Amino acid sequence: MATNKPRTAPTWSEVKAKLSLFDRAGLMGLLSDLHSLSRENQAFLHARLGLGADPLAPYKATLSRWICPDVMRGQAISVARAKKAISDYRKAIGLPAGVAELSVFYCESAARLLSECGMEDEGYFGALVRMFDQALAVVAKLNPSERRTLLQRLDAVRLAADAVGWGVKDAMDELWAEHVWDD
Repeated sequence: MATNKPRTAPTWSEVKAKLSLFDRAGLMGLLSDLHSLSRENQAFLHARLGLGADPLAPYKATLSRWICPDVMRGQAISVARAKKAISDYRKAIGLPAGVAELSVFYCESAARLLSECGMEDEGYFGALVRMFDQALAVVAKLNPSERRTLLQRLDAVRLAADAVGWGVKDAMDELWAEHVWDD
């Protein structure tokens, strides 16, 4: 008895081959449909095409929603979904200054949640420390004029972490000491 193997998902090569058959109007229609399909697609296209006053706004809204939710309304926390916003921005345009801003914003949002409601979630604390490290690394790659404000904001997060416990402030202090700038 022969068994049918499940078909694998189409590859990019297959998609590209089909797209090559589209005329301009067909491609525009496809992009219009994708744009209408989801906010994530809209954010991606707007960022990639340099549209809108603040291409980071939708990514920040997603970050804020998932890393610093409205716990009074019963919204859940999702570190993975918050981090996905940064990953999505990287795929859309990935400007280093934008990635740095989103990474710092993540840390600020997490610190805000921790200051507003006490919680003991080792996974959340670990994710904050890892993002703090990533933020320091990406900020280090910027020119000094872009770094200064972001470092001040990260330093405020580091100082606020003193109230968290669980060694979060100590871990941030160690990371801070590893990254030395002469600004």
